[in-house]
Amino acid sequence: MRAANPALTSGLTALARAWPAALAGLVSVLAGIAVPLLSPLIIALVLGAVLANTAAIRTALIAQSTKGAKTLLRLGVVLLGTRLSVDAIMLLGLPGLAVILITVVIVFMATGVIGDRLGLDRGLVTLIASGFSICGAAAIAAVESGIRRRDEDVGIALAMVTLFGSVMILVVPAAGAGLGLPPELIGVWAGASIHEVAQVVAAASLVGTTAVTTATAVKLGRVALLAFAVGAARWRDRRGPGAAGTGSGGAPPLVPWFLVGFVIAAVLAGLGVIPEGAIPLVNHAGTLLLAAGMFGLGLGIQFRNLFPMPWHVVLLSAVSTAIAALVPLALVSLLW
Repeated sequence: MRAANPALTSGLTALARAWPAALAGLVSVLAGIAVPLLSPLIIALVLGAVLANTAAIRTALIAQSTKGAKTLLRLGVVLLGTRLSVDAIMLLGLPGLAVILITVVIVFMATGVIGDRLGLDRGLVTLIASGFSICGAAAIAAVESGIRRRDEDVGIALAMVTLFGSVMILVVPAAGAGLGLPPELIGVWAGASIHEVAQVVAAASLVGTTAVTTATAVKLGRVALLAFAVGAARWRDRRGPGAAGTGSGGAPPLVPWFLVGFVIAAVLAGLGVIPEGAIPLVNHAGTLLLAAGMFGLGLGIQFRNLFPMPWHVVLLSAVSTAIAALVPLALVSLLW
């Protein structure tokens, strides 16, 4: 009898040991449903970090779930592709598509340049640039495995996404109303500027149904550029100091399998292959997998490495958020 593939066996074993991460993901999703303003991904990350820093709870079983949790995270990124609606994005027209593309590129590139000038760790800067320009925690999770970074960099980037994205929930609707923007354009602004999907929906909900619809479509347009973030992040990593010959496992594949799966899932969803009645279930499954993966990332965070938060990081996050807010606002004013 032919021996089983060692890599496959190892992978399946890791997934079997990832049940604590799956359980934590489920708890986080339920908590997110109970409190919609809280992202299940952030809840799971915090839960993992708390357990990792509690000696009485930290066990070998939980530590062993880290590898399988990363696989669950990547599967969650794949299912994220099913949320894209080509029709909804195309209804935005050329002005809406221009706002999405220009904002994402400028925020990513400007954040990278400013972060490098501030002397911050290159991996941390790349994570912040990815999260602030695309879709918050999910983008950071998609990028982190393909670049050189420290475990605490992931926690810091996610903390900044949560903090500044939460501030934007109140700022964008209030500023939009103060500027006299109609609900639809406030929705465009919110979708193009705010970091997390849940934060975008929360901000648009303060304006009205029209704003929610538009903001969600714009935000999904940003999610569609996840491939750009992964590619740009790896490009930055290759250009960084000591890029040649680093790491014991060799260079990561140019196109990771989960990104290919993301594109395939988006295509299948666009073709209507997935039954409409199954879409909510698929979305919940994707969130569960992402949350489980974030729990695994949380297990690698040590609180003593996060605090005090370097002022350079806070400054970069503030400037990046300001760019993310001002660029689409200027484009909205010019194009409509």
